[in-house]
Amino acid sequence: MLSLRGDALRRARTDMAVIFQDPRAYINPVRRVGDFLTEQLRTVARVDRREATRRAQQMLSEVGITDTARRMLQYPGDLSGGMLQRVMIASALLGNPKLILADEPTTALDVTTQSEVMAILDEQRHNAGVALLFITHDLDLAAAVCDRTAVMYAGQIVETQKSTGLHDNPRHPYTAALAAARPDLQRPTPRLAAIPGHSVGAWEAADTCGFGDRCPYQQPRCTASGPVPLTFESGHAVRCLRAGELAPLLHGASA
Repeated sequence: MLSLRGDALRRARTDMAVIFQDPRAYINPVRRVGDFLTEQLRTVARVDRREATRRAQQMLSEVGITDTARRMLQYPGDLSGGMLQRVMIASALLGNPKLILADEPTTALDVTTQSEVMAILDEQRHNAGVALLFITHDLDLAAAVCDRTAVMYAGQIVETQKSTGLHDNPRHPYTAALAAARPDLQRPTPRLAAIPGHSVGAWEAADTCGFGDRCPYQQPRCTASGPVPLTFESGHAVRCLRAGELAPLLHGASA
């Protein structure tokens, strides 16, 4: 993407859609829901207004919104957060994208609505054959939605592997620390595990290992080397010089 320019970049963008974290911050509050949904069809795909309206109402039905004709005439402020997020999903799917970027799409929703919205998104992406890049802080939700999970720290991917194995077989100290910090209803503890120190941004992280200052397994060689590469092995990718020798320790730490 970074190498594309002009028409090539515009063509690539038409194959992508974004579902934002807070639909109220993205959908224009002074325009009707119908105008928001049909604008792309009318201006980009050159679909006439009648057909664009029909497609928009059909998509609203598919994402679980009833009385679609009335909803199309309403303003965003008339809808609940869950309904607005459904409108965002409908808007994303109307463009027939190949890839949907979902940026924490359920953060502003209660647990029940979150479950409903994720079920709709998962069903629709499978029906349409769309790839999904799901951005979240919720490891359990990522495991339920995604085939693979990439864990990031200080602007870098530190580990990626199949979601089904990430919790049980972490290979990076940060991944293991995140897994250990989750509440466990089966084995309650008086105090949750915490990662010492504070998180850092990409601009202030060390050139070697960004997690080094907070890592309990840090050794001199971790900071004496150059930038740590992302090493690929047996379905994993890990950015840690000690990944191999730490595997048994990290498995126990996250359990």
